[in-house]
Amino acid sequence: MKVVDARGMTCPKPVILTKQAIDSGETEIEVLVDNDVSFQNVKRFLGSRGYRVVEEGKREDGIFVIRGKLEVSPEGHRESPKETLSSGTPLATEKGKTVGILLLSNTLGRASDGLGEVLMKSFLGVLVEQDEPPVVLALMNEGVLLALPDSSACDILKDLEKRGTAILVCGTCTNHFGITDKVAVGTISNMFQITEAMMEVDKALIYG
Repeated sequence: MKVVDARGMTCPKPVILTKQAIDSGETEIEVLVDNDVSFQNVKRFLGSRGYRVVEEGKREDGIFVIRGKLEVSPEGHRESPKETLSSGTPLATEKGKTVGILLLSNTLGRASDGLGEVLMKSFLGVLVEQDEPPVVLALMNEGVLLALPDSSACDILKDLEKRGTAILVCGTCTNHFGITDKVAVGTISNMFQITEAMMEVDKALIYG
């Protein structure tokens, strides 16, 4: 079993090291991390790559352990994971091109005495009403503030999530603002997964 020691590292490094182990052909992997964000991210990443998490937990010394085993068919063939985004969320089959959106601010344009907030809420509201909403909406920098329960856009993001949009929230950013445990919508993610998810779509839009 390959052991990936990612203690003392913040995302996306633990995910990147896990990916390197997978790419080298390892079928059983044990990953050690020391923070909950990395713990959750590594679990989701293993799942998105066809690995079944067979054991997980937090030891008495505060270290999280994730053990993954590659799923194999009864015939002995390696199981191909379903088409997913990097978050592990199934990639919807769209009639047109798939779209991903990256939001770097909680306002659209400058704040302008509340105008930026109103415009952002309106923009997200229009996305919900689209016949084909974006397959992924990533929040980074001040954009993560949109996922807070007191944000005027939080309920709209929940509606988008119900429509099938994967909401990825940058864990490094939430840690910076001290709001990781307050995020009310989406999945805490990392730079690696967000970048990979945005590269998987046909068209990526960035608003900052």
